[in-house]
Amino acid sequence: MKFGLNFFPVFAPDRKSAGQYYREVIDLAERADKAGFDHVQTVEHHGSAYGGYSPDPVTLLAAIAARTERIRITTGAVIPAFLHPLKLAGKLAMLDNLSDGRLDAGFGRGFLPDEFDWFGVPMDESRRRFDEGIVACRRLWSETDVEFEGEFHSFGPITLTPRPVQQPHPPIFVASASNPESCAAAGTNGYHLQVVPSIVSHETLAEMLAGYRSAWDAAGRPAGGGRIQIKYTCYVAEDRATALAWGEQFENNYIEQMTAAIASWASTTSQAYQGYEKLIDKVRSYDFGKSLTDHKVLAGTPEDVAEQIAWVTHTFGADLEVSVQLNPGYLEHEHAVRALELFAADVMPRFDA
Repeated sequence: MKFGLNFFPVFAPDRKSAGQYYREVIDLAERADKAGFDHVQTVEHHGSAYGGYSPDPVTLLAAIAARTERIRITTGAVIPAFLHPLKLAGKLAMLDNLSDGRLDAGFGRGFLPDEFDWFGVPMDESRRRFDEGIVACRRLWSETDVEFEGEFHSFGPITLTPRPVQQPHPPIFVASASNPESCAAAGTNGYHLQVVPSIVSHETLAEMLAGYRSAWDAAGRPAGGGRIQIKYTCYVAEDRATALAWGEQFENNYIEQMTAAIASWASTTSQAYQGYEKLIDKVRSYDFGKSLTDHKVLAGTPEDVAEQIAWVTHTFGADLEVSVQLNPGYLEHEHAVRALELFAADVMPRFDA
């Protein structure tokens, strides 16, 4: 079973400087590389304490690539709606070269109204811009003399340089929040999948993954070839009470920052985001104890966390790649380092084939 490290900075700047956060992330990534983690990934968000320390995942991942040797470098995810595909394809191709062919290219739609407003992009166009951006990047990576005529971008003929190391192109992942149809489309197109279980019911998540696997198989693709990364925040310590106290503190911090970031949904509606206007009430109803019981967060001793992951794989499939965030919020770096050591020594070996 594969495990990865996920970074999502969710805290105000007065808690920790950007420079300190980046140094800590790079240090944890180096340790994860040596400890046998499969991948490291980070998010794209802008302008708030909800992920705003990572406006460009490629920049941070390039720094990580320079300090690691074998771990996969994953965007989790970049947002095509906010960048011209020529620019995005070029940045990701550079990252594939800088990492000697270790890039997993994850793409997301975005869901925060303020971000779309800041970039001057209508939210109702997000799905079409997302689809077009991925197609354009894939063609630029794998073809020469590309002439592209899309709804939002037209260019060419052009041969992208540098060419990605991985041919015909790096593995492509798509992030799906709650839409079974988008998961099925990913399987049909041969893309891999990134999901976050904290925001959907078990029934919906099971439907999403079943749709993805069925579409992958129906498209005639190699059995078991579709990769699924599932992302969790994880609080692990020798002492259960300590881990649970961290979990409650930093999950509530996450909810506080997310509530501020999604506040504009109270006055926003979009055909492309059916039901998102109810997101604020859903987030405000969060309860850490229930989330832990429902296996939407991992927390406790290494044995506790291993049992929780075993439940996840039994329920949703043994083919999952579990991506954990071990430094959520403003947790002290020494505690995140210890959590990584415990996870690598006492959790990961339990899932060796």
